[in-house]
Amino acid sequence: MSSVTVEPCYMSVEAEATLPAPLVVLTKPAPDKLALVIPTLREVDSLRPLLAQVRTVLSSSKIPYEILVVDDDSCDGTYEVVSAIAMEDPRVRLLVRKGERGLSGAILHGWQSTDAAILGVMDADLQHPPELLTELLAAVLAGNDLVIGSRYAKGGRLGEWNPVRKLISAAAVWVTWSLQRSWLRAKDPMSGFFLVRRRCVQKVLFQPTGFKLLLEILVRGHIRSVYEVPFAFGRRSAGCSKASMKVAWEYLLLLIKLYGIRWTAARIPEEASGD
Repeated sequence: MSSVTVEPCYMSVEAEATLPAPLVVLTKPAPDKLALVIPTLREVDSLRPLLAQVRTVLSSSKIPYEILVVDDDSCDGTYEVVSAIAMEDPRVRLLVRKGERGLSGAILHGWQSTDAAILGVMDADLQHPPELLTELLAAVLAGNDLVIGSRYAKGGRLGEWNPVRKLISAAAVWVTWSLQRSWLRAKDPMSGFFLVRRRCVQKVLFQPTGFKLLLEILVRGHIRSVYEVPFAFGRRSAGCSKASMKVAWEYLLLLIKLYGIRWTAARIPEEASGD
């Protein structure tokens, strides 16, 4: 299975919207610049209000930023909506992936296409409150490597999930506990709303398939500090949930891989001491 390394690079708007362009690796990321990736798949109905809210929040932050909408070729009007907004605001960029699917891959594709030193992601369906970006960004600028919008931190809520889904979510989090480093454990390692410093994910080969990139960052990233900001998971404004048996299967494969990495890492010191 292929892997993706996060490197700073830049692609022109024309290249993003039409054909792939060669990636130009920059020598140094832009300091204190935020690149927020919003992956989309048939979510055009929520995009216009979401982008309006995100732009308002980030404009008040007084730091350079760009918003990268990474669309998996939805063919639902997403291209037209985002392109029109990008014409008004060059800080909004559209990247269309052809013949590819997967949340993690879309996020990595966006991160590869920016020179920002602070990388972020949030959902397109308005279940992640844009106003929380102010707190997430403040926590990163205060020195934290990874800042998570957390449903499980004190004060956070899962929203209007039924008891079965809440139980499944809790179990999915529980099985990650021994994977995470004891001094860096996050209460919500499954969140899709977080910011991370580029240097913490640089040179790491992440899996482009699946939906749980944050967990892989927690296990394999060069993270020294984690901070969680509680929030209440909102109601989906449009579209439908991407949860499926395929997603569950990909999560299981990721767990197997990560446990294998941790087991191997634990065995190396033992074998070395035995010699």
